[in-house]
Amino acid sequence: MISENALNIFTDGSSLGSPRRGGIGIRFILVDALGNEDVQDAQSPGYLGATSNQMELKACILALEEACRLHLADGVGKVVIQTDSLYVADNVNKAMFEWPKTRWHLRTGRPVLNAELWKQLTAAMKKVGKRVTFEWVRGHAKSSHNRAADRMARQSAAIPTNKPLSLVHVRRKLSEHSVDVGCVPMNGQRFSIHIITAQFLTPQKVWKCKYEVITKRSKYHDFVDIIFSDELLKAGHSYYVQVNREPNNPRIVKVFREIGAKPTQA
Repeated sequence: MISENALNIFTDGSSLGSPRRGGIGIRFILVDALGNEDVQDAQSPGYLGATSNQMELKACILALEEACRLHLADGVGKVVIQTDSLYVADNVNKAMFEWPKTRWHLRTGRPVLNAELWKQLTAAMKKVGKRVTFEWVRGHAKSSHNRAADRMARQSAAIPTNKPLSLVHVRRKLSEHSVDVGCVPMNGQRFSIHIITAQFLTPQKVWKCKYEVITKRSKYHDFVDIIFSDELLKAGHSYYVQVNREPNNPRIVKVFREIGAKPTQA
């Protein structure tokens, strides 16, 4: 797993709940002429309100930035990042070559999440001045370096002194359901919804909302899902809306009215 003539970096991201906070773990490894490993760890406080995917990305970003600051890659031919995140490993090439051309939207039209972090990662890859490759390693694998990065990430999450990476307006759910992405089909229907979270995605200029259906006669009553809106829907407020017919790109196409703080049947 350790490449010669390369700066090897093991990264990991962690996210804990109640309250949600995330952490990162980074380990640098260089191999000398005799095959000995020179190991250096980078410790960092965690982030409030961070998701696991955000922390996986942030770990890679900070690792490359630290490598530049310490000139760790100056004497090697490439940089190899070992990550146990398929989210990172499977999408980094899209972030480099595809998503900038689509203005950070998927082929379905759905906004790319964490676009600002993906932008930071690709900028850090270019700045390091060497070829950067990503290799997926199974989480909690036999590699002691992977386990060390995981341990550092959990320790980092326990000290969340950094501010959240994104601003999300959050209010309490009315139902006991957890979010289940895609549980509410997009059939052009009209219903009343209650907004749980609202986050503005700056690159795409659209709002991402977690919502629950509050129309009592709907078979999706109390279901919790994700949807996007060009119009601001405030967390903690309820609205009577119409959605589109694109299951892979759920959108609110019309807001008829706000129906007040108390849920009412549409």
